[in-house]
Amino acid sequence: MLRNGAAGGGGGGAAAGGGGQRPVRVWCDGCYDMVHYGHSNQLRQARAMGDYLIVGVHTDEEIAKHKGPPVFTQEERYKMVQAIKWVDEIAPGAPYVTTLETLDKYSCDFCVHGDDITLTIDGKDTYEEVKTAGRYRECKRTQGVSTTDLVGRMLLMTKAHHSNIDEDLDYRKHTDNFGKGPKGHSPWTGVSQFLQTSQKIIQFASGKEPEPGDTIIYVAGAFDLFHVGHVDFLEKVHQLAEKPYIIAGLHFDQEVNRYKGKNYPIMNIHERTLSVLACRYVSEVVIGAPYAVTADLLDHFRVTLVCHGMTEVVPDKDGSDPYEEPKRRGIFQLVDSGSNLTTDIIVQRIIKNRLEFEARNQKKEAKELAVLEAMRRLEEEKH
Repeated sequence: MLRNGAAGGGGGGAAAGGGGQRPVRVWCDGCYDMVHYGHSNQLRQARAMGDYLIVGVHTDEEIAKHKGPPVFTQEERYKMVQAIKWVDEIAPGAPYVTTLETLDKYSCDFCVHGDDITLTIDGKDTYEEVKTAGRYRECKRTQGVSTTDLVGRMLLMTKAHHSNIDEDLDYRKHTDNFGKGPKGHSPWTGVSQFLQTSQKIIQFASGKEPEPGDTIIYVAGAFDLFHVGHVDFLEKVHQLAEKPYIIAGLHFDQEVNRYKGKNYPIMNIHERTLSVLACRYVSEVVIGAPYAVTADLLDHFRVTLVCHGMTEVVPDKDGSDPYEEPKRRGIFQLVDSGSNLTTDIIVQRIIKNRLEFEARNQKKEAKELAVLEAMRRLEEEKH
């Protein structure tokens, strides 16, 4: 059970300590395609460096030019980033190369990026200009997750990514092929395993208890590959009450696999927990919630309303309706998010573009290795 904080919370900027100083405005930018908790963690760290965070999101055209086809449309990506609770404002259509002109246009003091590298189509560091001007800060990259790895899991269509079995040669072979160019392995593009810590959960949760007058709303599901379809649903649920307090129940991996089949969930329970905690509409997460919404659960959390989207509800193991109890109490409500996007559709998009994605990642890898080699040569020349 994890309490979630509202957006903002405790900035570390000039204005945070009072004294009438101007608020520190921070800039981040990126594709934010297939947003995962690694992106959210970057934005959390960036927001902690100042008082107001603006996130520039590139257009489909810019991404296609420099990297290859995005999985999500720009409209989907704008909405996804806006839903992350540490983001104060988004700047749609931000240029791929970060310039001082952009920082000045949005009155930002500096820009923040992870400690990996981002290159243009011709292999140049996209942050070179702001680095030279001293208006660049770095935050730590989240270990164990990358879009490359998630795409690899989807293409594989096997349950191997939930086991720690290194002997699974099919998986190792596939991920190695997916995150590796012909001449070596880039430290930024490879596949590694996410290790959950209590510290990471605390950083994402920043707890707040329900207050008198709050409407406590319970929603449950896999929330796998947390995407804009989930955001649309949670936003609609959030609008149902004046003071909503939304508790999201996340089912364990084995339970999700029972009702979804194939290789679902693509993200494990720890990864899904962080993804949901990063959403501004969610107040609390129950890790490993029971599939059936029981009387005990409803009473424990003092739930006023239970909501479910328009997707099919699979019966429990014994054939019963998992929402039987909230329906009996008259507190169950179906909510139409207006979105037809599902995790299945995302996987289909990936598989459809499989060859393009594999080519894109190998190209990215080759550019990164060229930069590493140049950096190594520079070091050698110094000595």
